[in-house]
Amino acid sequence: MAKKLFIGGLSWGTVDASLREAFEVFGEVSEARVVTDRETGRSRGFGFVTMAEDEDGDKAIAALDGKPLEGRSVKVSEALDRGGVRHGLRPSDGGLTAEYLGQRGGDPMAGEFGGFRGYGRGGRPD
Repeated sequence: MAKKLFIGGLSWGTVDASLREAFEVFGEVSEARVVTDRETGRSRGFGFVTMAEDEDGDKAIAALDGKPLEGRSVKVSEALDRGGVRHGLRPSDGGLTAEYLGQRGGDPMAGEFGGFRGYGRGGRPD
């Protein structure tokens, strides 16, 4: 099974190809992408790498987290979806989804989950 990794603190000069090259040492890389600004095309300083095998992803995290890559110390961890859940984690695996949280009495779009109100549609909490 594949493992998606988050890489933070990238050098502004890091591109997809150099990111892929850094991670290929640990196994097959399915995808390597530096996230760029839509308007300027400039790197946003982070990216994602998908390793074909979980074990290879674990090796890459252990070896590269906190280490320099193209002159910058990078943060390497397992990627989380926007809700803070590990990629590929289903509700049956213990993951929380917006639909599940919405059933718990809150509006997931407003950041209301079982009584908690975040900075969603409703603005700042009182």
